[in-house]
Amino acid sequence: MKLIWSPETASKAYLDTVISCEKFRESGVAELLSAMAAGWNAKLIVEAWSYGDPIATSLGLATAARHTCGRHVCIVPDERSRVEYLKAMRKAPVLPEVVVGESEVATAGVDFLVVDCSRREFVRILRTAKVSPRGAVFACKNAWQRNVKGFRWHGVVERGTRVVRSVFLPVGKGLDIAHIGYGGGTVGPISTIRKGPGRWIKHIDHRSGEEHLFRE
Repeated sequence: MKLIWSPETASKAYLDTVISCEKFRESGVAELLSAMAAGWNAKLIVEAWSYGDPIATSLGLATAARHTCGRHVCIVPDERSRVEYLKAMRKAPVLPEVVVGESEVATAGVDFLVVDCSRREFVRILRTAKVSPRGAVFACKNAWQRNVKGFRWHGVVERGTRVVRSVFLPVGKGLDIAHIGYGGGTVGPISTIRKGPGRWIKHIDHRSGEEHLFRE
């Protein structure tokens, strides 16, 4: 089994999120993540949220869950965040399940995971996430605010999984996305391409999202 992309479902979720998040006037992160979660037909969508965070992305993920007939679970750090989150999401198309603190239980079999790099616990949530047998997509919002030195996807995913590909998009305050496969091996944002007798190195610029090829 593997994740299969559906452009039609992605488009529907994107347009619905544009309408539901119109008043927030944010940078497009919510619409993009909603389209991705719906397009990959995610059956378990998990996000992390804390008191005072914007709610647009959460609404977008709820919209995606409605299109995929999936579960939408939100991990919050405390009771104060739980109450505020449910209050903000009362008009969401699908009311999410809210879990206080227990990220390992909440992420068991996850297909689509969104964390906020401006929060200290984001690495812990990534490390404890249990990928579904179809694989998963992990997304880090506010990646330019990440305070972890030398962050690498292959260093924060569970054993028995592999980083199929990753990309950094200059959307919002940086969006770092990785496709996680269920199985061994690792391919990061820097990879080697063999063409003829020489060796080509591919590097993805994390700020611009551009790909660069260098030959040794």
